[in-house]
Amino acid sequence: MDFETLQQRIATGEDLHTEFKEWPIHADSLAAALVAFANTDGGQLILGVTNEHRIAGVSDADRTMQTVDLVAYRNCEPPLTVVQETAVAGGGETVVIVNVPKGDQRPYRTHRGVYYTRTSSGRRQASRQELLRLFQATESLFYDETLMLRASPADLDFAAFRNFVQQVYNRGAEGLLTGDEGLLRNLGLVRELNAQLVPTVACLLFFGREPGRFLPQAHVVAARIPGHDLAAAPSDAKQITGTLPAIMEDSARFLAIHLRSAHRIQGFTPETFPELPQEALRETLVNALAHRDYTVPAPVRVFVFDDRVEVRTPGGLPNSVTIEAMKLGAAHVLRNPMIYTLLSRLGFVTGIGSGVYRTIQLVRQATGREPAIYQEANELVVALPKGSSA
Repeated sequence: MDFETLQQRIATGEDLHTEFKEWPIHADSLAAALVAFANTDGGQLILGVTNEHRIAGVSDADRTMQTVDLVAYRNCEPPLTVVQETAVAGGGETVVIVNVPKGDQRPYRTHRGVYYTRTSSGRRQASRQELLRLFQATESLFYDETLMLRASPADLDFAAFRNFVQQVYNRGAEGLLTGDEGLLRNLGLVRELNAQLVPTVACLLFFGREPGRFLPQAHVVAARIPGHDLAAAPSDAKQITGTLPAIMEDSARFLAIHLRSAHRIQGFTPETFPELPQEALRETLVNALAHRDYTVPAPVRVFVFDDRVEVRTPGGLPNSVTIEAMKLGAAHVLRNPMIYTLLSRLGFVTGIGSGVYRTIQLVRQATGREPAIYQEANELVVALPKGSSA
């Protein structure tokens, strides 16, 4: 880094990707700074600059860089690899710039067991929800398989579970040589903790008496908005709660109410021409419920505008998935494998990852246009253009 670039960085101040440190600093503080960058989006730790943005420099650049390498290896778990460079100020002071990449083995912690993340104003200890998302991003933990410690088998609707078993296996639980709780255990939907059975997130979402009591974010907000944007007040709105299968049915019912279908006579047979193909709507809803980030405290939102239907899913895309890969049907990374498995057994998904590709083809055939798929803030938006129903 040349001196001019260094001056510009210092003038801009600290942000999500930049932190200044006066040298020397304690190894624990240095490890915390490195871990925070690796857990977030990477960045640069600039050593030899005071909090007042004055260049103080380091006394021995080589020794400083050796110390940084040692701390990155010994005081960070897993060990970090950093790239360092120097810049010489106008007065001859040497500044060390530590380039910390976004880690591919997140989450990282200090050797004292503390996880840190970066914010726009510095660093802080990672919250429980942030840690869950970091573990999910590296597929070392799936949130839908975690235990809901406040719940017990008494919070489950065993009649719904028996219906599921009958539908999927074409027999009752007794026909599988185990009772309800034994079968739930075998399916990985409950686990034992301190001699008590505890339901998982997926178990409550499918068979809970009141899933929203434990997972208030697990619902759909549906609204009919006259016009083309959110500026207009909704003419109808509904908060759709319950188990995931019930949410699917009620969401589909809401869409059926607010989407028109034309009936035309061709020859002797009347044909129905809906504004949007039912299968495309179903695929989009299923994807939203199956692949959403359930650690984000926000609902799936469904908006019916005059010209389109938007399904807004909270959270970014699963790790390594891109929108282009989704469109091609080339991405099949599961954020919630247990939820996906249960939906598959109920016939909601095919298991081959072609839902988005199939939706695009169906909408193009019906309307002559393709859906718009994009990330906006912390939501994945799928906008399905309406066709003519006249």
